[in-house]
Amino acid sequence: MARTAAIVDVDRTLLTGRPGRLLRDAMHEAGIATPPGPLRPAVDAAASAFLSTQLTLLAAHDSRGWPDTAVREAATTAAEAVVEDAAPYLRPLLDDHRSAGARILLVSAAPPPIAEPLGGLLGADDVVGTAWAEGRGQLAPIEGPLVWARAKAEAGVAWLRGARVSPRSAHAYADNFFAGPLLASVGHPTAVEPDARLTLLARTMGWPIRHLDVPDGVVKVAGRELQEWFRPFARVESMPNARIEIDGLEHVPGEGGAILAFNHRSYFDAAVTSLVAARAGRSIRGLGKKEVLDAPVLGPLARAVGTIRVDRGTGSHEPLEAAALALRAGEVVMIAPQGTIPRGPAFFEPELKGRWGVARLAAMSRAPVIPIALWGTERVWPRNARLPRMDPLRRPRVSVRIGPPVALTHDDPDTDTKRIMSAIVDLLPPEARERRTPTDAEISRTYPPGYRGDPDRETERRPGRDT
Repeated sequence: MARTAAIVDVDRTLLTGRPGRLLRDAMHEAGIATPPGPLRPAVDAAASAFLSTQLTLLAAHDSRGWPDTAVREAATTAAEAVVEDAAPYLRPLLDDHRSAGARILLVSAAPPPIAEPLGGLLGADDVVGTAWAEGRGQLAPIEGPLVWARAKAEAGVAWLRGARVSPRSAHAYADNFFAGPLLASVGHPTAVEPDARLTLLARTMGWPIRHLDVPDGVVKVAGRELQEWFRPFARVESMPNARIEIDGLEHVPGEGGAILAFNHRSYFDAAVTSLVAARAGRSIRGLGKKEVLDAPVLGPLARAVGTIRVDRGTGSHEPLEAAALALRAGEVVMIAPQGTIPRGPAFFEPELKGRWGVARLAAMSRAPVIPIALWGTERVWPRNARLPRMDPLRRPRVSVRIGPPVALTHDDPDTDTKRIMSAIVDLLPPEARERRTPTDAEISRTYPPGYRGDPDRETERRPGRDT
């Protein structure tokens, strides 16, 4: 029993949108009659849960049964539409399990003819559902136990036994309280988009809770992530320590994946760029250094809003792969092509140099790169300060200019990086493009507290493999 497995309860788990209506409409189009009059609302209500117990019971009580071929056709049509609307991080979750050598099992209260098409599209190895009698091309009545609640757990464990997988090494995913026995039967349970009662049970049992419409680790409260709750309060006039002016907000797409590429001048840049995304009605996934994500206070907050961890010393491709996944899921990724804030004389160079990360990310995802030029953020939070300046009587002016998507080759990261940086420079004010000799006081503000580096080497900005 060296293998592992992932059991997925598909009656509601992992699916977004309105799959029940899709199935109901597909069944109508396939010619499956539903009772008129007072029973019609019951059938519609049953279908609203898609692969549900009620659906099985209603079909079983239909004395005529349902045509096997028509049911399979309807289920296939509905499954194709449902998978298109599936939670963005569903497929990556299953892919990760498959990559680890796990077998995938879908369990449902519905009969296999309804559940199997969905299982096939999701790449499941097997499907377990309530057995229906088959005769003369009709499906009904129920044969064997209804795969629901404790019976669902028993069906899952029986399948694991046949697959020679220990329940202690198996994973299970479910979203409703009645799937509690299924989750309790395996060594690695996860509550996915749990209802209120399952949320309480998961908290009591110490089971992890995951939301598959957002990256792993993002916290949701009452069905909404933190960025959504704070979005109504994201107003430029509410900033107590800066006068922020934003131009070109229309260039940030209202939906779909997009890369917001900005020039890095201050620790305050992330707050300003987050404000831009909020004004555009979007949540963002930024890339943050591991030192930030490991910090006692900022770390948990950064992880709760979906910040992607970057360990610069490893050369790992994982941050780019995580960002590409977020883009494919239709999210916005915020990234500074320079990688870090320039120090010393490099901070005042008119020509901005970037690493290849943004160009490579755009090539991987084909998401548009939106250039954002920031100016004046260092007056709010200079590099040599541990905290931003908070003086409501002296609010420095910060300008944000957003340009249209950058035209890229997608096959030459060096050329594309130069195009991205050039697009950002073109959006900066004229003074940013003037070469000048900074004063000693200005240079000192570009170094972090306790800086012990070599200022002469700060102008060397070679492209990186990662970000």
